[in-house]
Amino acid sequence: MAVQSTPKTLKEKLGGRNIFLIGMMGSGKSQTGPVLAKMINYAFVDTDDVIEKASKQSISSIFEKDGEKVFRDVEKKVLKEISQHHSLVIATGGGLVTLPENWGILHQGIVIWLDLDLKRSIKRLESDKKKRPLLIGDDLVENFSQILESRKPIYLESDLRIEVEDQSPHEVATMIAKRLPSILIDPETQAELHTTEL
Repeated sequence: MAVQSTPKTLKEKLGGRNIFLIGMMGSGKSQTGPVLAKMINYAFVDTDDVIEKASKQSISSIFEKDGEKVFRDVEKKVLKEISQHHSLVIATGGGLVTLPENWGILHQGIVIWLDLDLKRSIKRLESDKKKRPLLIGDDLVENFSQILESRKPIYLESDLRIEVEDQSPHEVATMIAKRLPSILIDPETQAELHTTEL
């Protein structure tokens, strides 16, 4: 039987590297993040929350008043700022991955894609009270499908893809914690590899 990684050994293997949760709106990043952070003794940050607190306005207000480009610039600055810290689980906005320069930061940590299928995503968004600036319009399914299709190739750049169905945030966090060791190299082994390469 395989030896299970305990939260302590998992934290040691992570070596302080940040975990970035990416995925479409409604995929559960903000709900799963705090649970996962608690499991591995990390802190949790949500980029959208940081932006709203810093700008003292909602994401949809920024979109309405200043447009998407201004929002993406603010988001990029916030990501840069947050990534100066370590041992964080970071829930990112769905479109953060669309700026290539953000990937320079994301790849310094571990990128996990929460992949919720189209049908379930639509169901969640229909019952969600949160205003989604990119989904304003009559046809939610059409809008969402187009955004998903354009982002899918980008999401595939993640280190780990977690297919989410109807699990609770705790179950999704457990799935991540179980699968993380398979993509992690021990910091000591990494140091040895680095020395060998020099």
